[in-house]
Amino acid sequence: MTAQKLRLRANSPDDLEVIGGVLQDALIPVSDMAYLANERQFVFVANRFCWEAEPAGEHASAGEQPHYRVNCGLMFSGVQAVSSRGFDRDDPANILSLLTFQTAPGVEGTEITLICAGDASVRLTVDTIDCRLDDIGEPWPTVWRPSHGDAEAD
Repeated sequence: MTAQKLRLRANSPDDLEVIGGVLQDALIPVSDMAYLANERQFVFVANRFCWEAEPAGEHASAGEQPHYRVNCGLMFSGVQAVSSRGFDRDDPANILSLLTFQTAPGVEGTEITLICAGDASVRLTVDTIDCRLDDIGEPWPTVWRPSHGDAEAD
């Protein structure tokens, strides 16, 4: 794969929607998530599927062509509070599969919710949307392409 490493920044709900699309189906080990309260940052490392490397309009089956994954770091700044539901934060073996982000106005600021498979979620309360994504290392091939069943047939 010869694609350039992604470096993205989000400062609005529309920007965050783009980063959410890039991170769809990213795998996030719970042990690689941290709320740095003194720095007011929430950070994690994710193993993301490289959707940008997929052929446009094609849905190759597993094994037909290599797909790619890459590790990336994500940082939210201006974080006031973090809460979670649907998973054990103390179990380092837990791995979340990120589906999307949702944003909504909150009482204390903006609420950003990381929606994950299996009804798991992480909610951040932030002053303003300030998010950065940076790919780490080199992509590696995989024969597995995430699938969402009937949703892809539309």
